[in-house]
Amino acid sequence: MTVASSSPPSRLPLRRAEEATSKLKIRKGRGAGDDGALAAVFIAPALFGFLVFLLWPTLRGIYLSFTRFNLLTPAEWVGLDNYARMIRDPVFWHSLAVTVEYVVINIGVQTVAALAIAVLLQRLTRSAVLRGVVLTPYLMSNVVAGIVWLWILDTQMGIGNEILQGLGFDRVPFLADETWAIPTIALINVWRHVGYTALLLFAGLQAIPNDMYEAARVDGASEWRMFWRITMPLLRPVLAVVLIMTVIGSFQVFDTVAVTTAGGPANATNVLQYYIYGAAFGRFQFGYASAMSVALLAVLSVITIVQYRLTRAGQTDLG
Repeated sequence: MTVASSSPPSRLPLRRAEEATSKLKIRKGRGAGDDGALAAVFIAPALFGFLVFLLWPTLRGIYLSFTRFNLLTPAEWVGLDNYARMIRDPVFWHSLAVTVEYVVINIGVQTVAALAIAVLLQRLTRSAVLRGVVLTPYLMSNVVAGIVWLWILDTQMGIGNEILQGLGFDRVPFLADETWAIPTIALINVWRHVGYTALLLFAGLQAIPNDMYEAARVDGASEWRMFWRITMPLLRPVLAVVLIMTVIGSFQVFDTVAVTTAGGPANATNVLQYYIYGAAFGRFQFGYASAMSVALLAVLSVITIVQYRLTRAGQTDLG
């Protein structure tokens, strides 16, 4: 009786599979390395710009805020003297109050107007041409917008006052009166930025599913109720970004003031940024100007963090 001997199975296919797997891992490793190098190439310009034009000036400004520096003499370390001077400076507090007044008017009017425009764009028309028209003022620089409105609102020659006089009203010194100056500057900037803000909110409205509105209509909800119960809660993240951007931009108002009123009349429009500019480049008090800039940075940081946390806390409204 003959018994057939069974030979061990060949290990060649197994070895080939292991070699192929090893080569694939090597290629993946090389690919990951290549991707990392490519990513570094693309990130490098932005990183360079961040370090040179943002981080370094910020650190330099913080350092200068503890010194007395005027370009003519070396920086002299004075510790907290500049901050103590800032606390005692009545013009600083006046400028801060004027800035807060401007910020409140600008944010309130711009947000409400932009939200109304965004809702109208969504409900009535989605024309790309109309969206372009809405965005047109934003394409104009603040300096040009300020000059145009300076002509329009001129007390003697401006077309705005000509229209008011034609309607039987008295001429109004919009930019030369202490009461009217800040609201007028705020409305000029609202006119320029409202289109951009409206398009941001319009994009947020586009992301809201129509199914929610249809279900609400079936349940008998009115348009007003749907706006407050569906639109506003779901628009909250976009609205938070818009508010943060608007707050930061409003506190940094400078060029419109410089072009239209130069801080007048009687310091009525001497906003904080313009006061800092005057301290640095008018009186060459770079240390004191840096201290006020650091204080403004701290205020904006606190406002941004508080806004962000309030927004995150309110994102469970539909939960």
